[in-house]
Amino acid sequence: MSTEADAPADTPGGIPGHQAHPQTPATVPPHAGGSGRPVPQPPDRPADVPAFPPGAAIAACVAFVLIGALQALYGPAIPALREEFDLGPASAGLALSAHFAGALLGVLGGAALRRRGPDRRLLAISCLAMAAGATGFGLAGSWPLALGAVFVLGLGFGGIDYGLNVMVAAGFGRRGPAMLNILNAHFGLGAIAGPALLGALGANRYPVVFVGCAVASVLIVPPLLAVRDAPTGSAGPARAGESPPRTTAILMAAFVTLYILHVGIETGVGGWEPTHLEALGHSTSTAAGATAGFWLAMTVGRFLVAPISLRLSPRVVVSGSCAAMTGFLFLAAVPVLAPYAYLGVGLAIAPIFPTGLAWLAERVPGSASAAAWVIAASMIGGIAFPPLLGAVFEVSSAACSIPLLLGALSILCLAAAVGCARIAQDVGPRVGSRLGRRLGGRS
Repeated sequence: MSTEADAPADTPGGIPGHQAHPQTPATVPPHAGGSGRPVPQPPDRPADVPAFPPGAAIAACVAFVLIGALQALYGPAIPALREEFDLGPASAGLALSAHFAGALLGVLGGAALRRRGPDRRLLAISCLAMAAGATGFGLAGSWPLALGAVFVLGLGFGGIDYGLNVMVAAGFGRRGPAMLNILNAHFGLGAIAGPALLGALGANRYPVVFVGCAVASVLIVPPLLAVRDAPTGSAGPARAGESPPRTTAILMAAFVTLYILHVGIETGVGGWEPTHLEALGHSTSTAAGATAGFWLAMTVGRFLVAPISLRLSPRVVVSGSCAAMTGFLFLAAVPVLAPYAYLGVGLAIAPIFPTGLAWLAERVPGSASAAAWVIAASMIGGIAFPPLLGAVFEVSSAACSIPLLLGALSILCLAAAVGCARIAQDVGPRVGSRLGRRLGGRS
């Protein structure tokens, strides 16, 4: 767990270790003012009130349920889309490509928008873009219009994904890792609930589900407008003994590598676990159930790790999770253990994305733009690695080639986590502030 010296001296979320009680004026010792009465906090210091009031915190969780559901709805909707627009498999798959293209730009655009205005403006614009895109997709009369709407939806998706992750990391201080895991667990809840709802209604009712998500996106805008900005990190002059810029660049490269690899593994398991299990002789229904179990385990794992992250440092949680993920992936190459090993992979991989962001915020506190680049880079893993796994499986024709390749990638992921831990020891808050100025971010 981070020490008191590592914790921010003044955070907006009522963090343990903060001297002032939430929602009460901060004071200094009685002798400071020469009288027996407490001296009020100077007005230029940030008020000690939560960055996320209860209504805003609930709305943030709902927002992650929505982005989880919307991302997961494309697959179940494809049969109806192909019939409605007379599409081939490749054309129907463009919906997911358009979504991630929009999300990638939404992350980078969200970082730029956040530098120029309050946090609540980014959240409101992102929710409204997501609502407009979901409505347009549900009501589109042609496939080009539908793809354009998906792109707009992706822009809002990326803004919400980036914005709430960095705001929660900054707004809850030492509780950031726990709150980030809880927030991202709601993404998994949406990814499970969205397809289940569409399955119950029927694939041809996808417009109803997308428009319903659009309405919900609009309804959460008012409570999200109550989110308070995190205090801007000060950027003082460089001091003697600081780590050189090359060290901070290496740290960022290590985090980017960690995220590309682990998201590639996550999407690789989700996309190719059914193929692997069917190649081992399991039925289609068993393979589908095991894959659903992987996503459920990942969701449950994030809820379970929240209290653990209050006691262990992000470095320990991320490194331990990468090690466990590697072990379970190699166990998945054993046919009799494969369905159960993938459940273990889901539990192990669960904390990496949210806890890694908290770790990044701790070591590079002056740059939310660093998080933008890391989140954007993570999408490269989701785009690049599933086709790579398919090509390897097609060439080798060996069922075990999928978990073995994923296990090899996981070894590299573990090495990146260890590298982050070693390099981060040499990177202090001042270096983080300088990196923040270079990337143009704010805490």
